Amino acid sequence: MPAAQSDAPANPLALVWFRNDLRLDDNPALQAALDNGYVPIPVYIHAPDEGGDWAPGAASDAWRHRSLAALDAALRQRGSHLRYFFGPSLATLQSLIATTGAEAVFWNRRYEPAHERRDANVKTTLRQQGIRVESFNAALLFEPWTVRNKQGLPFKVFTPYWKALLSQWQLGLCVDAPARLPHSDEGPAGVPLEALKLAPERDWDRGFWDEWTPGEAGAHAALETFVDGALRGYREQRDRPDRIGTSRLSPHLHFGEIAPRRIVSVLERERTAGNGADVDAYLRELGWREFAHHLLHHFPETPDRNFDARFNDFAWSPVSAAQLAQWQQGRTGVPIIDAGMRELWQTGWMHNRVRMIVASFLTKHLRYHWRHGARWFWDTLVDADLANNTLGWQWVAGTGADAAPYFRVFNPVLQASKFDPDGDYIARWVPELSGLPVPLRFSPWQDPAALRRVAPDYPPQPLVDMGAGRDSALAAYRKLRG
Repeated sequence: MPAAQSDAPANPLALVWFRNDLRLDDNPALQAALDNGYVPIPVYIHAPDEGGDWAPGAASDAWRHRSLAALDAALRQRGSHLRYFFGPSLATLQSLIATTGAEAVFWNRRYEPAHERRDANVKTTLRQQGIRVESFNAALLFEPWTVRNKQGLPFKVFTPYWKALLSQWQLGLCVDAPARLPHSDEGPAGVPLEALKLAPERDWDRGFWDEWTPGEAGAHAALETFVDGALRGYREQRDRPDRIGTSRLSPHLHFGEIAPRRIVSVLERERTAGNGADVDAYLRELGWREFAHHLLHHFPETPDRNFDARFNDFAWSPVSAAQLAQWQQGRTGVPIIDAGMRELWQTGWMHNRVRMIVASFLTKHLRYHWRHGARWFWDTLVDADLANNTLGWQWVAGTGADAAPYFRVFNPVLQASKFDPDGDYIARWVPELSGLPVPLRFSPWQDPAALRRVAPDYPPQPLVDMGAGRDSALAAYRKLRG
């Protein structure tokens, strides 16, 4: 006799809209779909114009291409796969709902102003059409709107913000990636990943992948490497660009390849009496990331405007295209600046201490508006994050929340001698200077004859005199403050 056919209805379908949450471990949107009995249809919609004036840069696109491929491979190992589509997002989701019969859409939240506006519109429109829509926090330890000062207002200074965050420090348990996933072939298959044109046509990014492994597996490997190595001594070593003293997790966090809650869970599990201060120092850096998103949510105009409106009248210098290009290309004649800018170009990343030094040089010694630097970082960093990028540049320039004092002008020579004392970082990224004695690697213009002999093509003088640039910046700042 033929087997009896079941009259039980098939499980309903739900779209799981992946964005900057390219992981399966501790992914609230995916888990919610499963917990509510849906068969998830994983989709990625490429809609760069929906980022407004901050569409992703070229380095971010190159990373995303590889991260999406890694996510698709992980889904296929579990019986599912990722479908790629072009935007606009709302119309694409509506079309997918119509063609798949999906009854719900789940996603994890983004906090950039343009994406917040878009997501609010998508959620309202789909709910009005009878679709279940839910969004979740997968990117942060705390939602930006949940931490406020005693007056109920957003914080503008990090230290009290961090204390408030610690007072609420209950993060809950992480949810492991599912071992298997139900699958549906309903609806369109989408387009090939290559059709999104995220990967560069010319392989200018080839140096990136000697340094990085995009994707969830690469993120967890980076965390393991950090725990086994740089975590011990992190508090002291994180400012040393000549050493592997940082976590190098920033691009993985930006693309959501690992949850910050997972990182905290692992670090707390590894905490000992010997590394407790280092764990706390790293958690504080995660706090800065949270603070950046807190500010961006409450002050969404700051990627393009000074947080401190007094700087709207600041006497920024007219930009020389030639000088700006020399800064971008690592040809300023100041070795620590050039080393950082070349590291950025070749690897898509720059050590955080060096980021502060090159930003100070641009905004104070050259006195160029911080937006010129923020835009360059946005296009060239694999961890280009609108919240972090905005906070970092405005902090150094003195225009932002909790900003560096206006009179703090990083001396790149002293910074190099303090944090790269043997000149190894400079020698790695500006190899033409490796033949100079260590003291001259910091300021080679001090011995023109030696510089001509060892590196005749290196700029003989800095782009701007160190003392004159500092004095000019201080005079402009004093005038504004006065």
